[in-house]
Amino acid sequence: MKRKATAVWQGNGMEGKGSLTSTSGVLNNTPYSFLTRFKNEDGIAGTNPEELIAAAHAGCYAMALSFMLSGAGFIADELKVDAAVSIDQVGDHFEITSINLNLTGKVPGITPEKFIELANSAKVNCPVSQALKSVNITLSAILV
Repeated sequence: MKRKATAVWQGNGMEGKGSLTSTSGVLNNTPYSFLTRFKNEDGIAGTNPEELIAAAHAGCYAMALSFMLSGAGFIADELKVDAAVSIDQVGDHFEITSINLNLTGKVPGITPEKFIELANSAKVNCPVSQALKSVNITLSAILV
């Protein structure tokens, strides 16, 4: 299985601009630039790689946890995952320094202890977490 996306960039790093397109069409010449990456956090002017990593991680994690819950005999009414990707200047370059996953789950019949156990296991084992092992990934989980 392979998933694809295309980036097109024009100009220099600071004033240039680019667009992102994915096979599914969810991204279709979606703009990105230095401004959308480092200055404009409201998302109106376009996206940025870190936002896309956050979306990928939140989605992957929620699905992985859903499978783990099902395997343990539970079906979630809702799993809401917010992923926050931090990018910081380290020396003369930028690095993704951390990702915080904030989970709120509605899972009938599960104990808080079992929920936390499975939530932590999904954090370690989802494919996006595996790909991002070099980044500090934290989890806050609440069962409601």
